[in-house]
Amino acid sequence: MSSIDYEKVTIEKMVQLYCRNKHKDKSEKLCPDCQEVLIYAQDRLDKCPFGDDKGACSECSIHCYKKEMKEKVKVIMRFSGPRMLLYHPFDFLIHYTKDKLIKQKRRR
Repeated sequence: MSSIDYEKVTIEKMVQLYCRNKHKDKSEKLCPDCQEVLIYAQDRLDKCPFGDDKGACSECSIHCYKKEMKEKVKVIMRFSGPRMLLYHPFDFLIHYTKDKLIKQKRRR
């Protein structure tokens, strides 16, 4: 699995966690608003010019999200990020470690 594919799976888990808790739908189905955010985020990942060397979007020099979508993703990540440690600890550790490694690589 490529790094971008892994990022797409991770954002999907984060959106599902957010939607399930905030919109009170315990099924695997996302509400239309969360589905729209997920599709948009995954599309942006597909088009990322950094590919597998992609770091955190918040620290990117290219801002490819529309303002409205950027704010929605921020809210989702702020909510889901800390909870990923409980619900998806392996993904949390990989994401955290990958971010640190990419930051070190860019400093060199």
